[in-house]
Amino acid sequence: MPLDWSQCAAVESVPGKVSGAWVFRGTRIPVSAVFENLEDGLRLDEIVQMFEGLSREQVQAVLDFTVQSLEPSPQAR
Repeated sequence: MPLDWSQCAAVESVPGKVSGAWVFRGTRIPVSAVFENLEDGLRLDEIVQMFEGLSREQVQAVLDFTVQSLEPSPQAR
């Protein structure tokens, strides 16, 4: 099931901005770039340093949102 990024305050999707992809609010940095770099073995601080305008807090908010979204709901247990 895809995540409902509209519920995460750290990101936005604007038509015409990076083809409407979900990006970190106020930037043109796609959320997917963080996950791709994590898959490649980079650490959080390394990723933040790679992208000008990206804060550790923004990335942490996205990671926290992802974890919360993927946890089974109490009704599903």
